[in-house]
Amino acid sequence: MKLRMPAAIAAAAVTTLVLAGCAGGSTDDGGDAGAGGDEPTELVLGLVPSQDVDQLVLDAEELGTLLSDELGIPVTAEVTTDYTALVTAMQAGQAQIGMFGPIALVQAADQAGAVPILQSVRFGSDTYVTQWYTNEPDRFCMDEIVTDDEGYTFCNGTDSAEEGPVGEDALAEITQDETIAFVDEGSASGYYYPATQLQEAGLDPFALNGAFFAGGHPNAVLAVADGSASVGVSFNDARSEVVEERPSIGSDVTVFAWSTNIPNDGIAVSSDLSEEWQERIADAFMAIADTEDGLAVLDAVYNIEGFAPADLDALDAARQVEQNFGEE
Repeated sequence: MKLRMPAAIAAAAVTTLVLAGCAGGSTDDGGDAGAGGDEPTELVLGLVPSQDVDQLVLDAEELGTLLSDELGIPVTAEVTTDYTALVTAMQAGQAQIGMFGPIALVQAADQAGAVPILQSVRFGSDTYVTQWYTNEPDRFCMDEIVTDDEGYTFCNGTDSAEEGPVGEDALAEITQDETIAFVDEGSASGYYYPATQLQEAGLDPFALNGAFFAGGHPNAVLAVADGSASVGVSFNDARSEVVEERPSIGSDVTVFAWSTNIPNDGIAVSSDLSEEWQERIADAFMAIADTEDGLAVLDAVYNIEGFAPADLDALDAARQVEQNFGEE
């Protein structure tokens, strides 16, 4: 299947978040951004699937309850179909808080006027990388395969690197008709960044005849493990997401390259909210991350270990990658 440009997809998308009742009620009809913005009486938190949807709905409801307790007003959690739908919901005023991947976070800011307030922290860092993996290590490993203590296999220096890019020379082995399992057309690590790497390696990322979207990071990993694709991409290390159902996943697929560092996913709020409420929402998430129960919910939702203020410079770098995939 030939991949399409995400920006073109986004322009054509008309999917919106359908909510019961009136979302985000306000005592301020002015709707101006900043200090004179809305003072809400209820809020909608939007998320996108990254795991079993039914389970995410339950976990998201718990997060909404925690936010309600912190903010003193009802917060309803809604799971949209994808990032495009969530950006559209923010743009239409159907959601006032959104949890986005880095590219979608930029799109929410640029297309919906949303304000990035926080970025997720994992393993002590607010950045991550795309990992490239394969079921054909003889083709893509330029050195010896290394197996770590948990049985995960790596090559080309990806076992010891602290930041990317790593192993990019191996991308020259990928052909225009390679079967590649990407994640989602709105995913930073699962599409934008690796497609940019392929473009820099001399391939046309919009004419990859064997590429497809697997529909999730675990799905992409499993597609390579099952032989549906020879190469796949995901966040690092998404193999851990499927190890329970496939204990041999660490050796079934081998990581052979990384992208440059990517800013972590984050949280954006509507610019129609007053600056006071924007800060209150950021403080509420930080307070939730400071409790054992709150951290458990954040981990269940998106494997979040904490938050840091949004790094606007890092997001601007993501914006440059996103603009590489503009309209034809």
